[in-house]
Parts: sequence; structure tokens; C-alpha cells
Amino acid sequence: MSELTTVTFDLWQTLLLDTPERGRTRSEMRLTGTDAALRRVGESYGLDRIRQAYQDCILYCRQVREQHLDLSFQEQVARFIGNIDEGLPDRLSKDVIREIQHVYSDAFLDLPPEPHPAALDVLAGLKGRGFRMGLISNTAMTPGVTFREFLRQHGMIEFFDVLTFSDELQQCKPGAIPFTSTLEQLGAGPGESAHIGDQFVHDIFGAKKVGMRAVWIEGFSERSDKVPPECYPDAAVSNLSEVPTAIRKLA
Repeated sequence: MSELTTVTFDLWQTLLLDTPERGRTRSEMRLTGTDAALRRVGESYGLDRIRQAYQDCILYCRQVREQHLDLSFQEQVARFIGNIDEGLPDRLSKDVIREIQHVYSDAFLDLPPEPHPAALDVLAGLKGRGFRMGLISNTAMTPGVTFREFLRQHGMIEFFDVLTFSDELQQCKPGAIPFTSTLEQLGAGPGESAHIGDQFVHDIFGAKKVGMRAVWIEGFSERSDKVPPECYPDAAVSNLSEVPTAIRKLA
């Protein structure tokens, strides 16, 4: 097996820690902000209708991601607005659409998750050992540009040579392209690379099937019977703080 030169990380529940309660509150912030923006231009639908449009948008995005694809952030918000009223996107000015986009994305920064307490030490330690480093994240309802701002605010962005977000690539994990595209930009082959993440299918299966090694952070997802044994993780840890030791053993 090749010498390990490159490490890639997942973001959610790996470098940042979130809760379902915060996620639900962010969703409500998107809904009330959209309602307010629409009311200001004489478009009144009520929160129940806007909430249903949002849920329909989430369902559609999940169906797209099951094909290992993703929507751009602009496409996602346009579908959400169109779900409220089919003719609404054509009636709204660009300024109002931009306002709704900001409401949609900024909910993440208005109620941010917590950076993992060990994130900076882990990233600095691996960077100090000379590893090339990348981030590979499915974005869900928050765009990559907002994640970049979060990483910048918390001093993490400087450790990464490449940042890959599914809404920008319009491809998502566990598909191969987010991994292979990131490695290509890093100038690394799969055999010399390891991926760290919490999702057994998205992160571990996705990385292993392209030939990377994988470190699974347990506790956030279950093992899947659909994943063949040859795609099981090379190491499992209970906390991000244990990743440097696992990488040292793999290397």
C-alpha cells in the first residue's frame, strides 16, 4: 500500500457539531424570513403554505441526491419559491429573490453549529506533519459559500488546500466524483489518501469504493448492510481527537 500523503475530511458532525433542534430552528428562520420578504412586495401565502413548499423542496433534493447528484444553491431556492406558487419566480424582482437566498443561507450563520473542540488541534497537527488536506462536504440546505465563511470565522479554512461542496460541484457523496475531483486537485492518488467522516455510507463507503483509506467517526450513523465488507473502514474512532493516532497507524 502506498505511503499516506493526503487526508480529506467531511464537515458535518466531523469538524462541526450540530443538533436536530438547531436544524429545525434554522428551517423556521428560513420560512419566517421568506414570508416577510414576500409580504413586503404584496405576496401573502401564510407560513403553512411556505412550510409545505420547503418540505417539498427538501424531498425533491433528497431524490436528486439519491442519484449522487446535487442542485446548485440558486436552483434549490428557485424550486422552493416555485413550490410556493408556480408563477411566483417570474413575478419577483431579482432583489427579492436575492433577499430570499440570503435568508435561506444566512440562517446557518445566524444560528451556527459548534466547531468540534478538537478541530483546530487536529487540523494543525496533520498539516504540520506535511499532509495535503481537503474538505469534501454534502451541503444540504446551506451553500458552500456560507460554509467557507464559517470555516474562515473559526480559523479552519487555512488548513485546506481544496474545498469541495456538493452544491458547487452538483455531485454528492457517496458518488465517486466528489472524492476523485478533490484528489485530482490535490495532486494525489486514492491509494495515498485517507478520508475521515461520520457517515458510514456517504463517507466510508464513498471513499473506499474509489480506493481511499477511511476513518469512521462512530456515533452519528449506523453500519449499513448494503455496504460490502471490503468497503468497511480501515479504522474507527469515537471522537475527532482520536483521528491523528488513527492516521499515524494507517501511515
